[in-house]
Amino acid sequence: MTSPDLMHELRAARPRAPHALRARVREIAAEEPARAGWSWPRLPRRTGLVAVPAMVALAFVSAGVLGLARSDQRTETARENALEAMTTDSVPPNAYPSTTEAAPATGSGKAQDSTIGPTTGRAQRVSATLTVEVADADAVSRAAQEALDLTRSLGGHVVSASVATGEQGTASLTVRVPVARVQDAIAGLSALGRIVSQQVTIDDLQEQLDTLERREASLKAQIARISARLETEELDAETRALLETRRRTLQAELREIKTGIASTNAEARMSTIQLAVVTPGAYGVAAPPPSRLDRTIDEALNVLAWEGVVALGLLIVIAPFAITAAAVWLGRRVYRRREEERLLAA
Repeated sequence: MTSPDLMHELRAARPRAPHALRARVREIAAEEPARAGWSWPRLPRRTGLVAVPAMVALAFVSAGVLGLARSDQRTETARENALEAMTTDSVPPNAYPSTTEAAPATGSGKAQDSTIGPTTGRAQRVSATLTVEVADADAVSRAAQEALDLTRSLGGHVVSASVATGEQGTASLTVRVPVARVQDAIAGLSALGRIVSQQVTIDDLQEQLDTLERREASLKAQIARISARLETEELDAETRALLETRRRTLQAELREIKTGIASTNAEARMSTIQLAVVTPGAYGVAAPPPSRLDRTIDEALNVLAWEGVVALGLLIVIAPFAITAAAVWLGRRVYRRREEERLLAA
């Protein structure tokens, strides 16, 4: 008997299950309710509509609170730095050993007496920086001209000069004067206006000069000995060539040493002075510090940026797991649907 014939006979006979089997099925159905298939948990729409804006608002509120707190911290830090700077500036220039002296601003046009100065008989590099304040732009031009005249009268010369006139005139001059007259130059330039700042720096060059001079004497002695051998002794061609090469090398080094000695002496003879002449509006104009609101906004934006970075990092970490879970859920759903279709088809 073929399968279609068997199925036809079974459908025609319509066998019925025994009453005991039916009763048992009913008992099992009553004791164990049908298990629903696993499905992806769904959140109510209202929950999503409320949760997302709440999270965004929480991020902005936390950023604002942290920004406000950090702005206060920045203010305290700025105050501490300012206090430390004021404390450092209040230390007298001669409190520590140094070759540099800075004179504070004074209300008069008289020069401050320097406690340091070039030492007679020693090679020293002397440099000074002065800033004086005058009444207006016309006074800037007059002060610049007087500075040039004073430099020439002291035997010095001008290296560079720049004068700008206008509502806020300024002048910048670099001059060189003999070291022996540097204190006269500083006093004369400081008298051009109100001293805003004054700094004198002295670097000792005597040790460097002594080293060069000792090397010069040694080179001259070596060249003299080699020259004497070349003139008085009978030498073979190879030895004579070696001695002549050695003498040329020493002579080249001697020329360099002489150039260094001349440069060091020239630097020790002339001092360099940089003078700045300004008007009241052109000096000490500091940019206004940012307000507390600006600081708070800046800090809040920084916090939001960091929150975005953290959220992006979490998304990168969680994304693979979320994709895997979604793939598993979709696979199970497709499998169940195919099983249901197969059973219905059977």
